Amino acid sequence: MLRFIVRLAIYLGTAALALFIASLILPGFRLSVSGFLIAIGVFALAQSILTPFIVNMARKYAPAVLGGIGLVSTFVALLIASFFPGGITITGIDTWVLASLVVWLITALGGWLLPLLLLRGKLADPAPKK
Repeated sequence: MLRFIVRLAIYLGTAALALFIASLILPGFRLSVSGFLIAIGVFALAQSILTPFIVNMARKYAPAVLGGIGLVSTFVALLIASFFPGGITITGIDTWVLASLVVWLITALGGWLLPLLLLRGKLADPAPKK
C-alpha cells in the first residue's frame, strides 16, 4: 500500500512539474494559479485512464502506432484538462504539439527515474514466507 501511495505521489508530482514547465517555456500554454490543482488532477486522472484504453485500441486496430501511445494519451489528457475552466489554456497547433511532447517527456522521465531513486530498497516487498 505504501508503494502505491509513493508511486501516486510521484505521478502527481511529475504531472505538476511537467505542466508547470510547459507553462514557463511555451508562450501559448497558460496555467492559472487558481486552476493548477484541478488541472493536475484532471490531467493525471485522464492520463491514467486513457493510456491503457489507447494501448488496447492501437494494439487491435493500428499496431504500428504503439510506440507513440504516450504522446497520444498525453495529447488527449491535455485536451480533456483544457475543457475544465480556470486550469489549462493552450492556443495554437504548434503549442499543442510542443506541449504534448514536453509534458510526455517530463512525466515519462520522472515516472521512470524517480521510482528507481526513491523506492530502491526502501519499500521492497518482504521476502515470501516458506
